[in-house]
Amino acid sequence: MIVTAFLLDLLLGDPYHWPHPIKLIGNFIAWFQASFTQGKSEKEKYRLGVVLWLVTVLGTGLVIYLLLRLTFWLHPWIGTVCYIYLAYTTLATKSLAQEGRKVYQKLKFDSVTNARKQVAMIVGRDTAELSEEEITKATVETIAENTSDGVVAPLMCLFIGGPVLAMMYKAVNTLDSMVGYVTPKYKEIGWFSAKMDDVWNFIPARLTWLFLLVAAKILGLNSENALQVGRTDCRNHKSPNSGYPEAIVAGALGIQLGGTHQYHGIEIYKPTIGNALRPAQQEDIILTNRLLYAAAIVSLVTFSIVSLLVRYYLM
Repeated sequence: MIVTAFLLDLLLGDPYHWPHPIKLIGNFIAWFQASFTQGKSEKEKYRLGVVLWLVTVLGTGLVIYLLLRLTFWLHPWIGTVCYIYLAYTTLATKSLAQEGRKVYQKLKFDSVTNARKQVAMIVGRDTAELSEEEITKATVETIAENTSDGVVAPLMCLFIGGPVLAMMYKAVNTLDSMVGYVTPKYKEIGWFSAKMDDVWNFIPARLTWLFLLVAAKILGLNSENALQVGRTDCRNHKSPNSGYPEAIVAGALGIQLGGTHQYHGIEIYKPTIGNALRPAQQEDIILTNRLLYAAAIVSLVTFSIVSLLVRYYLM
C-alpha cells in the first residue's frame, strides 16, 4: 500500500482542486489563531502555542485512526483505498519538483519579476528584491530542505506507523510552516511548534543527508565535494536539521547556499553553506529536482528492505 501511494504521488502530484487533509489542518490552525490569540498576553500566547500543537497533532492522529478503523470495518477494500489515499497525500515528491520547475520556467522563459512572484509561493523569505541567482538559490534550498520534510520524513513515518503517524508528522510540519517563525507576530504562539518540528525531523534530516549523497553519486554529480561539504557545513544553519540536506545539495552542485535574508520585514542572519565553486545557475533547479527524485527512490528502497528484514526476523 505504501509503494502504491508512492507511485501515485510520482504520477499525480497534488492537484489543487482535489480534497487534501493538509488543507484542513491548515484551516484549523488559522481558525485557532483567529479565535484564541487575539488580545492575549505574551505568557498566554506561549501557553496557547503548546495547546495549539497538542490539539492539532493529537487530534489529527485520532481522526485518521478512527477514519481507518471505520473504513476497514465497512469493507477491507474501502479501508485499503482510504489507507492508500491518505498515505499518498502525505508525500510531496512530484508537487515539490513541479513548484521548483515553475520558478525555473519563469527565470528561463519569462522575467525576473515574475520569477520573484513564483518563488514567493514556496519560500518564507521576502522576495521582492531577489536577484536571478538569489531566486535560484532560494528554490534550490527549498527543494533540498523539503526532500526531508516532504518525502523522507513522511515515508519513514508511513513505514513505522502508517497514515496515522505520517499525518501526525504532516500536522507537525504544517504548524511549523505556518507559525514557527521568530518574528514578533509568531514567536510566542509558534515557539513550541518550531521546537517540536526540530525534534520530529532530527532523524529524517540525517537520513536525507545519506540518501542525497547516494543520489549525487548515482547521478554522477560531485559526490566527493558533497561529502566534504556535508560533513563541514551541515550545522551551518539556524535550524538543527535543514542544513543537512542543503549541505549535500550545495556540495553536489558546487554552489553556496544560505546567508542573511529578510523574513516578514525582519533581517534574519543565516551562515553560508558550501563553497562557491561557481555561481548558481537556472539549471541548478533542474539538477536539484533530479536529486530529489533519486533520493526519494533510494529512501523507498531502503525503508522497504528494512521493513522486510524486520518482518522476517520478527516472524
